[in-house]
Amino acid sequence: MHNLVKWLIGLVLVIALVLFMAGMYFFHVAQVRDPQADQPDALRSKENPLYHYEHTFLARPKQTWHETSKDGLKLVAWYVPADKKTNKTAVLAHGWHNNKTSMAIYGELFHELGYNVLIPDNRAHGDSQGKMIGYGWLDRRDYIQWLNQVITKNGQNSDIVMYGMSMGAATVLSTSGESDLPKQVKAVISDSSYTSLWDETKHEAGDMYNLPWFPLVPVVSGISKVRAGYFYSEASPLKQVAKSTRPTLFIQGGADTFVPTQMVYPLYHALHAPKALWIGKGSKHVQSFNDHPVEYRERIQKFLMQYDR
Repeated sequence: MHNLVKWLIGLVLVIALVLFMAGMYFFHVAQVRDPQADQPDALRSKENPLYHYEHTFLARPKQTWHETSKDGLKLVAWYVPADKKTNKTAVLAHGWHNNKTSMAIYGELFHELGYNVLIPDNRAHGDSQGKMIGYGWLDRRDYIQWLNQVITKNGQNSDIVMYGMSMGAATVLSTSGESDLPKQVKAVISDSSYTSLWDETKHEAGDMYNLPWFPLVPVVSGISKVRAGYFYSEASPLKQVAKSTRPTLFIQGGADTFVPTQMVYPLYHALHAPKALWIGKGSKHVQSFNDHPVEYRERIQKFLMQYDR
């Protein structure tokens, strides 16, 4: 009996060690800065429907803005003034393992719609400092600072729209639910946000790795709390959207399996403010603009004409 107890204790310790090691591996993959995220994106070919947007914006003169996060990280952003002086500014948020160059196509879209454009590198991406990826949760406080910098530089009469794709969509939705969101933020556009990092990680455990989510996801989430300062359940655009008062356009690809299409519906229903929803027919993750460039622009323009006149 004594030997059986020792054997069982040993087995439990081995399982716990294996779980911890697996958790550390997946935490590193998901949340520790990847040097590849610091590199500019490969540019689109002339055959790509978004070639004009990307190459035109990247050729535009840019100012470099700086911000220091509350935890001391030096953050960097591009700022491109509109061709005609305006109080309207679009603040754009990029996705996981991307950087500001990834947002050139969206930067040009908003520039052509008459907006100044600010594109930060999120913490742990691009030219910004940081080792731990924030998944929109840590970033939401950084974006409050960026928004206030826009207001400081461009004036109290600033009119601001926030746009984000993928993790950037989670970022702008999470920012929109903050109690100190500046009143100058008039509207939000989210392309392909997850409901929460917990939900997304559960999905990816099965979809990408063919693993059961339990007990691995709770282990990784616990490591995140110790290393990065938040549980995966805390990083919840869904909870933040429920607190938002801003008109929001939700976009999702109809064939998205990375952030499943169905995640957009709880987000849409959680918002108690003016809202619109568009599903890009047949589009995979953040491919609605590429697949439907004319309609994508028209949907955004129509939404802004209604809520950001």
